[in-house]
Amino acid sequence: MAAKLSGPGGGKGHTIEQNADINVTPFVDIMLVLLIIFMVAAPMATVSIRLDLPPAVPPPPDAPQKDPVYITIQETGSIFIATQQTTLEGLSADVCAALGGGDPACKQERVFVRADPEVTYNQFMEVMNELQRKGFFKVGLLNEDIE
Repeated sequence: MAAKLSGPGGGKGHTIEQNADINVTPFVDIMLVLLIIFMVAAPMATVSIRLDLPPAVPPPPDAPQKDPVYITIQETGSIFIATQQTTLEGLSADVCAALGGGDPACKQERVFVRADPEVTYNQFMEVMNELQRKGFFKVGLLNEDIE
């Protein structure tokens, strides 16, 4: 096989014209292959977990609504339950008194803890650890300004 490199009649100019256009066919082929791969792989990437949730039961209308108990920690280390000041040692008894229930029943109620922005992590964790030691496991943390 032979190739003709010159112009007509075998003249002096052995030139090859260059094609400056971009050939996008291989790019389109690769994109289509990747599209097919992702279309096949996407359904396999989703994981479904079957949950058997109990039906929602509203509380009885005659059930008394208890006011939530707020524990406030101030920058000075003072601990308040609503407006009553308490100590770390008497925290459990004062929370139960504020909830108005017996010792085992009051530990099943939710308690909210909020702190001044200047309270150190150590002060906050002392209160949280004391609540946990005394059996209060339903503790909500509040992020709001204390006035």
